[in-house]
Amino acid sequence: MADLAALEARIQALEDLEAIKRLKYRYLRALDTKAWEELGETLTDDATTEYSDGEYRFQGRDAILAFLRATPLAQPDGFVGVHQCSQPEIELTGPTTARGVWALYNYLIHKSAGQGLRLCAFYHDTYLKQGASWKILATGYRRVFEETWSRSDMPSLRLTAG
Repeated sequence: MADLAALEARIQALEDLEAIKRLKYRYLRALDTKAWEELGETLTDDATTEYSDGEYRFQGRDAILAFLRATPLAQPDGFVGVHQCSQPEIELTGPTTARGVWALYNYLIHKSAGQGLRLCAFYHDTYLKQGASWKILATGYRRVFEETWSRSDMPSLRLTAG
């Protein structure tokens, strides 16, 4: 029986790890598609953020969403882009808790400002399992580098969609 219990625990751990990966991917997709309500569903009520090396800190889902909705990410003539995370290092720290580190590649175009931005960073997250669902309890990233440029410096460059 101990072998069966160990096998069940290993399967549950694998299912939890996969659920956390899907949660992070959903968070990123919702961010890029400006699906703020869906993004809110990925966060606990008391979630915290420390974006841009802690420059933008917020406590609570409502405060996080209010910030995101007020940024150029949310404006029609603001940013379009993609947040891609890879290389997940996820550790289950208990039956309902986990932490993870993700490599972030972020490419953004600020339409009205005519600027581009490329960012590489590492997200540091903590997760909480509420019922059968994993949620983000804390998220934030520390930059490795960030670069910006004027898109007008490249005369042949055109934004053809987005």
